[in-house]
Amino acid sequence: MKGSIEISPELCKGCEICISFCPKAAIAVSDILNANGYLPAVFKDTGECTGCATCALVCPEVAIEVYRE
Repeated sequence: MKGSIEISPELCKGCEICISFCPKAAIAVSDILNANGYLPAVFKDTGECTGCATCALVCPEVAIEVYRE
């Protein structure tokens, strides 16, 4: 199953928990600050994401939406 995620850059506080938990290493840190001065997480669409939703479950800011195909 293929998946993808959307991370709201304005909700993300750059805690990097989602990056630590992603089994496919499909999330990275942006190099662009959001309006609050944080470096938010960004989805790296390498085709590896399975839509497992672990990232969304561990996100304390509820900034991640998961989509499965």
